[in-house]
Amino acid sequence: MAKRDYYQVLDVARTATEAEIKKAYRRLAMKYHPDRNPGDHEAEERFKEAKEAYEVLSDAQKRAAYDQFGHAGVDPSRGGGGPNPGDVFGDIFGEVFGDIFGGGRARGGGRQVFRGADLRYELPLDLEQAVFGHTAEVEIATLGECGTCDGSGAAKGSGVKRCDTCNGVGQVRMQQGFFAVQQTCPRCKGRGQIVEKPCDGCYGQGRVRRNKTLQVKVPPGVDSGDRIRLSGEGEAGRNGGPPGDLYVEVAVREHPIFERDGAHLSCEVPICFTTAALGGEIEVPTLDGHAKIKVPAETQSGRVFRLREKGVRPVRGGPTGDLFCRIVVETPVNLSNEQKDLLRRFEETLRKHPDRHNPREESWLKGVKKFFENIGP
Repeated sequence: MAKRDYYQVLDVARTATEAEIKKAYRRLAMKYHPDRNPGDHEAEERFKEAKEAYEVLSDAQKRAAYDQFGHAGVDPSRGGGGPNPGDVFGDIFGEVFGDIFGGGRARGGGRQVFRGADLRYELPLDLEQAVFGHTAEVEIATLGECGTCDGSGAAKGSGVKRCDTCNGVGQVRMQQGFFAVQQTCPRCKGRGQIVEKPCDGCYGQGRVRRNKTLQVKVPPGVDSGDRIRLSGEGEAGRNGGPPGDLYVEVAVREHPIFERDGAHLSCEVPICFTTAALGGEIEVPTLDGHAKIKVPAETQSGRVFRLREKGVRPVRGGPTGDLFCRIVVETPVNLSNEQKDLLRRFEETLRKHPDRHNPREESWLKGVKKFFENIGP
């Protein structure tokens, strides 16, 4: 039976990238694997067909020959560079699914290296520090390379020997029927070597826990939830692997005066009722000083004044926000008898023309009266 086109087998375009080819093969391998389809001859054939297609199209040299000459270009019997029928499926399966079954990558003869873990640090900031920028000093606990053994895990004067479980490769293969998985060697943990005498400083681990102090530059305009990445400041890698990163997450403390909403700030400004009635000029705080607001006569509680560009300039760019000042008219307290008497006489003058001096109160009272008249007997 004539072989199908490899691109059709994997259901990818002829311009497919290496990642797309690998993704397509993984999907087919999981679908048609014999262990998932016991006794299904057709599924087994589809699996072998997908494996063969992947072996060719994942190799740049074989793929070029196939694109030019078709199956003849990769047929071993014709001198092509096609796949060897005796190849072990585990090699390909390990390459495609290596990220699932192991956290490291092979380097230098199969020895696995592992990237260090990323770390997270929550940095509390005052609102002013978040808005204008800040340089903070943080102390973190992390796993770093052991200074006694330089990360080898072996005591001074002691050596290492090849792991007899994996023969120095750092990986072992587990196979059951057609299904094979390549995993990190459980004895040497992917190093390929066994320490004869462990280092007293790290007990053979090659890494020790230590505290380190770092300077973190916080850019202006950050907000709670923003993260600052310090590359390479995470935990040290294993077997010569690269270190992880440190992610500093900003947490802005509550401010006693201002509330933040994105680029905008808001605050409440209490004023006495005489200023609200007669008008006047008041001074309000801003993050960088003070500003003055002209309060017109007959101002009511809840009125909002907008001070442009007195807010926050976002860290990712954009216009500076505004400051919104909400007026709260304060009722006088701790009045003397004389003051109370003055207010009573003042109230009498207001009651002579309620529609004129207290229109909202009068309108509300009329509405209440009408409501009860409508529900009366």
